[in-house]
Order: sequence, then structure tokens, then C-alpha cells
Amino acid sequence: MSVLAIDAGTTGVTALVVTAEGRIAARGYQEFAQHFPQPGWVEHAPEEIWQATLEATRSVLSSYDASELRAVGITNQRETVLLWDRETLGSPRRAIVWQDRRTAAICQRLRDEGHEERVTELTGLRLDPYFSGTKLTWLAENEPRTWALVEEGRYAVGTVDSYLVARMTRGTWHVTDVSNASRTLLMDLSTGQWSDELCRLYGVPRDALPDLVPNWGEIATTDPASFCGLELPIAGMAGDQQSALFGQTCFDAGDAKCTYGTGSFLLTNTGPSLERSDAGLLSTAAWRSPDGELTYALEGAIFVTGAAVQWLRDGLQIVGSAAETAAVGSSVESSDGVVFVPALTGLGAPHWDPHARGTILGITRGTTRAHLVRATLEAIAFEVRDVLATMPGTDSSPLRVDGGASANDLLCQLQADQLGVPVERPEIIETTALGAAFLAGLGVGVWDSTDDLRETWRLDARFEPTENAGARAAADAAYALWQEGVRRSLAWAQ
Repeated sequence: MSVLAIDAGTTGVTALVVTAEGRIAARGYQEFAQHFPQPGWVEHAPEEIWQATLEATRSVLSSYDASELRAVGITNQRETVLLWDRETLGSPRRAIVWQDRRTAAICQRLRDEGHEERVTELTGLRLDPYFSGTKLTWLAENEPRTWALVEEGRYAVGTVDSYLVARMTRGTWHVTDVSNASRTLLMDLSTGQWSDELCRLYGVPRDALPDLVPNWGEIATTDPASFCGLELPIAGMAGDQQSALFGQTCFDAGDAKCTYGTGSFLLTNTGPSLERSDAGLLSTAAWRSPDGELTYALEGAIFVTGAAVQWLRDGLQIVGSAAETAAVGSSVESSDGVVFVPALTGLGAPHWDPHARGTILGITRGTTRAHLVRATLEAIAFEVRDVLATMPGTDSSPLRVDGGASANDLLCQLQADQLGVPVERPEIIETTALGAAFLAGLGVGVWDSTDDLRETWRLDARFEPTENAGARAAADAAYALWQEGVRRSLAWAQ
């Protein structure tokens, strides 16, 4: 028995087959294009996401017997919003991606009108372009002809998960789960339901939104004519970061993980208790069981980490691959005073400044590409330290890490040295997809309980912090210099 997991990320789609023993039996991956129509704008073509999903799935099926599959699980980039025709499933425009900053002025307007306190009370979030609600307001205000068809009921509104379910089922189901809904600024976090008050605030018709379903159980069924000949229950769904929390088996209150992807996201499980933060953390829904019980989390959202390494590769072209950064960064003992603040799309937690911009300080004639590469990896570790310092109950516990950049041993060691706690990397670092597989398998009985899932977690490497006074002092001094760099990057674009 095995489960197919679809991980529709920000830059590509991964398909994994996960066995009942928690091992990966097959893997497929397909990138899709990033579109930047204006500075600060980021878009994806929905059809390109769907074609990447089909290609990644076909790649898996070319090396794995489809008859062994019992269910499909879906995880996805969150906060990205899409529109599609309910009949044809075609999209009238490109998706507005979570990284997009075009709604900064709308957020400020709502803030000036005094709405932020109430929005935070209802959603656990803040008024920031990161979240979905103001993206929909922008569409209503700037593309009225398209929005008229949303109001008439012809176009559906959703996040990437709901779009994929619609495509997989030939439009039969329009659904999402609380982990995605809680990131839209449209869901009441305490009830786990769409809020009529918030829909009115952002001008979003309630009927355009998907139905809310549990995170596991038999949610929908794929249409074989649409989805690679597969007729399987879609039995697990979650936004990527909550899925990674599940995939890291962080089932108990206080368990925490950090995913290093395009951005980095620290989540700590708070159990059935809805915790609030005054330190820049977000309150969010982790998952909802089929019996309706909600589990919550606190989240620190960092917008640019792996994307900074991608920028070194594609923008500056000073490394040939992300994997190369470990060797290049290790070729120097320090960044030699170079500080990089990768606020390439503004800053998320704990600063929340959409007008911050990327900043490189401390360059001299002696600066080399190795210093800049190391400064980039250090910046990721500093950003995570920034956020973890605000999280309750995580002072001495090991930090479980995952995501593509966690394969970088230098980054993991820098992270352990900055935090002063061990960093644990599992054998499977694709835990967003693994979490989707766990949810789907739980939904159809591949696993009977979360205790069974815990048995599948296996340690790959444990990075201990360097234990001497000199190393600690050096780590703290570098972090203090980084904080000064952050201060100088704030409000740059304003």
C-alpha cells in the first residue's frame, strides 16, 4: 500500500509515492515559470501549474505501479489566489502569488480606516500583502470586468489546493481546508468558518469561496480522464507549512519545525489552544480532524531564504547551483564583515515591513563571491534566530528542519551555532509532500493513528552548536551586525 502526494510549491510541483513504511518509492518534479510583470509583482499561470502537476505525476507513474496507490494527498504554496471558470476550468488571468507586494497601499488604507485590530482579532493575521484577502480586493478594484463574473458565480475563487482539486475532479468539487483558509484573511480562526464580516470588508462574495473540509478523510475523487488515468480518493489536504509540521510528526503542543524553502517558516504546535502573539508571530490553523477538532499553531513567516540562494544562481550568476553554496561558503572562515539582508520582497516576521528592500553592507576590495555566498547562508540563520527568539517554549528544544536548503550542511551548522541548540534533519527532507501523504494515508487507513506515523520518522543528521565561549561571542556579534543591517533596510521603498 502507498499514497501519492502532490506538492505544488512556489517554483515547481513535486509528486512522491510514499509507502506504508514512510519511505519514498518514486519521485517526479516539474518546474513552472515565474512571471514578474512589474517590480514587486509575482504571478503564476494556473495552466502551467496544472501541466507541471500532470508531468510530475506521469514521471512517477512511469516507474511505479498505479494499482498500489490508495489515495492522493495535496499540499500547496499558500496565500496565492486564482480564479477559474467553473465550467471550462480555464483561468481568465494569472494567479497572484503570496510573494506579490502590489496590495501594500490597500493594506495601508484599511489600516488607516482602523480595521487592523479587528482583522487580527478574527484571523490571527495582520494587514500585509502576503495574505490573500487584499489580493482579491485589488482584483475587484482593478479588473472590474473579470470580477463581475466572480460576482455572477461564473468564476470560482480559490487557493492552489482548491484549483488542483477542481482540475483533478473535472470541476466536481470546490473545496479547501482550514490551514489554507486561515491564511486568506477571510476565515474566523476561532470557529474555523468563513466570516461574512471579513468577506464584506474585502468585497469577496461568500458563494465564490470553496467549501471547508477536514484535513483528512475521503474529501473528493479524481477523474481518470482528467488526472493521468487515476481514480483515487483525495484523502488529505494542507497548506505547505502545516503539512510540513504534520510530516515532521509535530503532533504535540510545543513541537516545532523550520522549513527552508523559497522562504522559511517556523511553526510550533499549540494544540487546541488558540495562542496570540505580540511579537510578530501569526496565529494560524494547523489542521482539523474529521470529528471537527481544530489544532492551532504559531508561525513565523520569513519571505526570502532559499529564494536568496536562487537569486545568487539566476540573478547574479555567481554560483552554478544551490548545492554549490555549501562548498563555496565553507571556503572562507567568515563573511569578513559582509552583511546581506535578503528583503527582496519586503520583510516578514518579526518586522513586517513590505517596504524593506534587499541590502548588502560591508563590501570591500577584498570581498569575493565566497564572502557573499556565506553572508547569504548566514542571513538565513539570522532570520530564523530572529523569529525563534519570539516563540514561546522553544528555548532549549532541538529544532527539526526540512526543505531543500536543509540539505546544506553549512547552513545547518550555522543555524545550530546561532540558536545554541541542536538542529535535527530527518532522512526525508521533503516533509511538505510527506505530510500530505501522511494525511491522505490516515484518511484511508494506510496508517491507523499518529502514533504509527511517529514510527516512520528517521534522523539523518544532528548538528550540535559549537560549545566554546569564543564561538558563542562570535555568533552573537555577527547577529548584532545583522540586526543593524536590517534596521538600515527598513522602509527603503517607501
